[in-house]
Amino acid sequence: QVQLVESGGGLVQAGGSLRLSCAASGRTFSSYAMGWFRQAPGKEREFVAAITWSGGTTDYADSVKGRFTLSRDNARKAVYLQMNALKPEDTAVYYCATRPTGWGSRSRYDYDYWGQGTQVTVSS
Repeated sequence: QVQLVESGGGLVQAGGSLRLSCAASGRTFSSYAMGWFRQAPGKEREFVAAITWSGGTTDYADSVKGRFTLSRDNARKAVYLQMNALKPEDTAVYYCATRPTGWGSRSRYDYDYWGQGTQVTVSS
């Protein structure tokens, strides 16, 4: 059984920064891609960023490109989403997820395990 636990969410003013963490357990972390998604009230869960098993390739949604940075530490079995220049429209519950392959995907349906989510609120 895979477990993913997110942390690092909170309330921040527009223009501020937060760093989200996702700690994984239960399968060979270094073999699998990881992704971050977010869901705002009344909206669909949307892709934010993904990273390959090695960390060598990352992919970002256009809305966060240049502001967010995704990285991973396979020794610590963790991924980190550094979020800078935050905007009110970034407000959402952020979820990390893993999929049973080394390559990332923008589709939430390609991920088989999810964390419980962490709230990010950006005030204007």
